[in-house]
Order: sequence, then structure tokens, then C-alpha cells
Amino acid sequence: MAPLLFVAACNTTASHDPSTTGSISQAGLGKEFQRGAASWYGPGFQGRKTASGERFSSSAMTAAHRSLPFGTRLRVVNEENGRSVVVRVNDRGPFAHRRIIDLAQGPAQALGLTSAGTGYVSLHMVE
Repeated sequence: MAPLLFVAACNTTASHDPSTTGSISQAGLGKEFQRGAASWYGPGFQGRKTASGERFSSSAMTAAHRSLPFGTRLRVVNEENGRSVVVRVNDRGPFAHRRIIDLAQGPAQALGLTSAGTGYVSLHMVE
């Protein structure tokens, strides 16, 4: 039994940083801010200025939120598969009804949202 526990304890993944992707424990999430539908954007916006004035990059770990201050960091958790990413708010939106956040294509891919286009997420403040 002891060797089995040792092997299980040594199990590792390629990334030790839960801010990129992967399941994380509820204890490490931080204060939940909001839950709802997320969508993503990217094609057609590359290089254009965001509401914060910086240039949009579809691969950047950024997002659009209607009211949070620019620079706010959020952990976004895909409630369907447990994957999470940390994004920085640098734009305004989403403008579609009932959506709470628009993600750049990079974080949306990491969360597994690009094929469906939208997904149910929770937002957690990162301090």
C-alpha cells in the first residue's frame, strides 16, 4: 500500500502553475465575483485599440468586462470542465445579452470555449 501512495503523491503535470490551465481546488480560487456566460473574441480585432488604449492581441491573457477597472485580474473558471486561467481586464464588453465576460481567443482556447463559442464560468478576484 505504501508504494502506491508514494507513486500517487509523485504524480505531476507539465505545468505547476494553476493560473494557466487545469483543475484547481476551491481553496485557491479567491473570492467569487460573478457567474454567468462567457464568450470570446479575436478575429477581426487583432491590433485594434481596446477601450483601455492598448492594442488587442488575440493570444494575450486579456478580457473585456462591462464595469471592472482596467488592470483588474480575474481567475476565470470553466464550470463545465474545471479549467481556469487568469486574465487582465483591458477592454469593455461583452455587448451580447446575458454574457458577463468576453475573453481573448488565447484564454478562451485554454478554457475549452472556442468550439462552442460560449460557456458557463465563474469569475474570482485575484489579489
